[in-house]
Amino acid sequence: ATTSAPSETSKPAETSAPTEASVEETSSLSDKEVTVVDGVGRSVTVVPANLKRVVCIGAGALRLYSYIGDMSLLCGVEDVDHPDRTTMWKTVARPYYMANMDLLKTLPSCGKGGPANQSAEPLEILKCEPDVIISEYEDVKAANDLSDEVGVPVVVMKMGKKACFDETLRNTFTTLGKVFGKEDRAKAVNDYLISIEEDINNRTKDIKEEDKPTVYLAGLGNWGQKGLFDTASNYPLFNAAHIKNIVDGKDIVNGQGAIQEAHFVAWAEDMDKMIVDASGLANIKKLYKEKDYIFDGNKAVNNGEVYLQMAYNAYYTNIEIALMDAYFDGASVYPDAFKDIDLATKCDEITTMMNGKALYNDIKAMDSSFGGFQKIENFKEFLSK
Repeated sequence: ATTSAPSETSKPAETSAPTEASVEETSSLSDKEVTVVDGVGRSVTVVPANLKRVVCIGAGALRLYSYIGDMSLLCGVEDVDHPDRTTMWKTVARPYYMANMDLLKTLPSCGKGGPANQSAEPLEILKCEPDVIISEYEDVKAANDLSDEVGVPVVVMKMGKKACFDETLRNTFTTLGKVFGKEDRAKAVNDYLISIEEDINNRTKDIKEEDKPTVYLAGLGNWGQKGLFDTASNYPLFNAAHIKNIVDGKDIVNGQGAIQEAHFVAWAEDMDKMIVDASGLANIKKLYKEKDYIFDGNKAVNNGEVYLQMAYNAYYTNIEIALMDAYFDGASVYPDAFKDIDLATKCDEITTMMNGKALYNDIKAMDSSFGGFQKIENFKEFLSK
């Protein structure tokens, strides 16, 4: 297939990451008690200076901690995040994991983790002797029971439902900052997330409705489980860039969900552009082999206006990839509004801020990234390979 990235130039992105000085932690660890309200409304009291050993359990917990906390304090890791104890997601990009792989592989197990293991394993956690547990199991009773059994505070985190642009997520970072005495780092991360949302909004907010192409999002979902008809209404990344979503206002999909094949076919002539999430690409290829007529009359496919965004759901939301996708989607739909953005530079800026390393080339090289961000001018040929 003929593929190309959205228009890019060598000019650096306008929204730059904070400098090292601006994210440097200036506050010393408090030896006084700090009480926070965690993601499920529990009041949890800790002494930041006493937290020398940390474990993170549940989907996204280690990722969230990695953005704010000191990774050297980890005393155990779930098997799903250990390079030698799992085969899950070997081909899928998880920037927090990629940036810290050398450290993670040295740590003992604090449980299996992963989508098939939806509860904490107290005996494994006890072996790690943590001072605090960061959990993404969003259950009050389970958190209280685990705290009683292990004998240390359990702080429950939440990501929210709006990918990278969510007040719940920012509150989580603020809470982590208080727990670990990293308030300056938490503020820097939150300010950065807000600055990106504002930048994308400012580039697109004044585009007239009649000048907006109609866009269909395909393949959104958990890794390897979705396909062509899986999409989303009120999609946060489209909302950030004021993208006209073909499913909005149709009362067919409420948030993330599936449409009927008949809907997809009926809307074919109105799809000016299609953005495909890489997580659904394998199933879209299978569908096309079974139903090679499915794109007949599809405007986006026939006009070479299909774009591939990278999957950001793998053991919950990869915040930095969602941020990358927000820029990519905006640039794909409104190229003139993003003509000064070099996408590779922007992506490396994001991972440097969030993960401490430039990871774009590593992320797009993963097998399940299918070559990374690109415009696919011959989608049928691309699917046939």
